[in-house]
Amino acid sequence: VKIRALIEEINTAAIAAYIVVLLSMANLPRPRNVRPQTLNTDYILKWDWDQTASSESSTTFTAQSLAKYKVKNAKRKNDWKTVCECTSEHHCDFTGAELYYLGMWLLRVRAQNESHVSSWVQIEFCPDRDAAIGPPSAVEVKPVKGMLEVAISDPLTSENTSMKDWVKDLQYIVHSHSILQKKKQLVITTNLVTLPDLETWTVYCVRVQSRYDFYNKSSTFSPIHCEQTEGQMPYWQIFLYFLLSLAVSFLLVLGLSFCFFKSFKAIKNTFYPSIQLPTHIQEYLCDSPGSDMPHLLTTESEVEICCDRLDILSCISIRLFANCTTSCYCITVVRIVDGEQEMIFCEWLQ
Repeated sequence: VKIRALIEEINTAAIAAYIVVLLSMANLPRPRNVRPQTLNTDYILKWDWDQTASSESSTTFTAQSLAKYKVKNAKRKNDWKTVCECTSEHHCDFTGAELYYLGMWLLRVRAQNESHVSSWVQIEFCPDRDAAIGPPSAVEVKPVKGMLEVAISDPLTSENTSMKDWVKDLQYIVHSHSILQKKKQLVITTNLVTLPDLETWTVYCVRVQSRYDFYNKSSTFSPIHCEQTEGQMPYWQIFLYFLLSLAVSFLLVLGLSFCFFKSFKAIKNTFYPSIQLPTHIQEYLCDSPGSDMPHLLTTESEVEICCDRLDILSCISIRLFANCTTSCYCITVVRIVDGEQEMIFCEWLQ
């Protein structure tokens, strides 16, 4: 009788505790819109939370994972693996949780604060079915014998291995187009392909998309790569280049000849001017002591001027003023018209 009474008391206490837990859960709402955000083998569980649903600002979240096959095993159905515990973020990264890509998983999340705990929100997740496929990790386009060769690198997992290790039937859709041609599509399963039926000396732009038909999954496109095809140059283009090079060469030679002519003319006028002094004046200046080249008379020093008059023609007189200290001469050419003198030339020479 005592044992039976003890068992009844224990059951009553357990039921009361369970009711208390349920009541506490009922006071805190569950996270909403729980969904996975995935790419290849990167898995992030996200959810929404209404900030006005709880009066306390210290609400945190706990996220767990469990292989689905364990649910049917009574001994292992509680082997939940906690991935994020008491986090204030509205997401949890399951990438490092070792979720088998071809397996079925259960993911769940709940909210808690200092006095309340919400109920769990659980979703089923299969990476092979639900995870998005990424575009090729790299695409290289290069011209080869008048065609374009496209080299494709597989999408990578979170451990930098090929996604073809998990998705055996992975395909690639290659889109190519030029300015004058419509877009062409080529479906391949290999990593190297040569694009057919291309025009020579034409720029083609290529982009590649990953495709998994079993679950009807397609990736975004890779960045666009543009490359020009090669081939034999047309004769009209060769002739056009010849005319262009000939015109450029002619203009270059003409410009150099013009610059040489101008430079030669400037040097000649500088050192060999076309207007010269009379021969007898040059001989007189060259015979004067101290200098054989004419110079301007400086005005800084006081000079003594000696004047001599030299008559060359009846109507023109040339006066020569000599500086006895600096050997400078002032030549003045005077024209006599009707008995009046008119100065027509004056220059200081040394």
